[in-house]
Amino acid sequence: MSDVSDPGSDPGGEARADSPRHIDPDRGTLEGIGAGQRVDGEATGFPTTTGAERRRPDLAVPADSPTYYDQPAIKEPVWIWSVPAYLFVGGAAAGAAVLGAVAQVADREDLAGLVRRSRDLAMVGTVLSTGFLIHDLGRPVRFLNMLRVFRPSSAMSMGSWTLAAIGTASGAASVLPRLGLHRLGDLAGLGSGVLGPPLGTYTAVLLSDTAVPVWQAPRRQLPALFAASGLVAATSALDLFEQRPRERDVTHRLGVIAKSADLVAGEMVERAADDVERVGRPLHEGASGAMWKAAKACTVASLAASVVPVPPRWRRVRRRLAAVLGLTGSATLRFALFHAGMASSRDPRATFDQQRAGRGAAEVTGTSGVIGPGSQRA
Repeated sequence: MSDVSDPGSDPGGEARADSPRHIDPDRGTLEGIGAGQRVDGEATGFPTTTGAERRRPDLAVPADSPTYYDQPAIKEPVWIWSVPAYLFVGGAAAGAAVLGAVAQVADREDLAGLVRRSRDLAMVGTVLSTGFLIHDLGRPVRFLNMLRVFRPSSAMSMGSWTLAAIGTASGAASVLPRLGLHRLGDLAGLGSGVLGPPLGTYTAVLLSDTAVPVWQAPRRQLPALFAASGLVAATSALDLFEQRPRERDVTHRLGVIAKSADLVAGEMVERAADDVERVGRPLHEGASGAMWKAAKACTVASLAASVVPVPPRWRRVRRRLAAVLGLTGSATLRFALFHAGMASSRDPRATFDQQRAGRGAAEVTGTSGVIGPGSQRA
């Protein structure tokens, strides 16, 4: 290609008008992804399109919302179903660890059964959640590699270490008392209770730390929702077991509080996402919207079943029904947010509209990330 003549003419000086890129076909070739392009003059504006979307006609909106050639601005996460399963089971384990530690401090003797079952649930939950995480990573060694670095600024690093620590503590709290080491078991139980809140909320920080609009927008409200949902799952799971009257009263009261907090936090997350209309669409439309509504309906039904008076002979059935609905609502919530993130990342207009509204980096820098030459807003 070193002897190619001026792209505007051939060796004899005649312009090759028949060549789309003004390149002599006898002396030079142009191949690859840009071979069919031709530029007429200097581009002065930001490259956007205002027509209907070609790749995703279901996401088409009026022409006053341009995108970058209708292409997604960010990559869709490559996570699979085991990630929302991990979010749900890990949240339940965190809630159980906290509940067990609180019961231990409040009344170790009278609530001994609740303490034991909470520790067992926390241990089983951390084991299962670790399995789900490894399934998503593909190989166990990848989880071990995550423990090679301790970085407080990384939600992933801190979450990995928290999961490893609470898994060890909850396992010790469950097993040591059965070996007669009650004091060591109680100490491990308190440790797992301290690690419960970080385990239950770090996943919310991890999601909102991405560029996915529907995860990033409610970053201040999402941890509270995950914490409340995890406690709903823990109290609901414990309600499936036989308990003494006082233990049953404790899980019932905490369950009612957790379900109420879950509904309030969910409403706050939805409002934060709806601040930019396009960002909140996955919570109202499609499969993710249907799951989001189903999660709220199950939690409302579980709360109603927990507080509506019934004859004594129906109380056990009511408790079981409320527990199943609570677990279903908590699990469906995680899958709804997961699929909402997938849909949001595929929608280029959600990313651009969020930036134009001054969200994301603009909240820190004061300048929209969607600009053209000379800081011209797109």
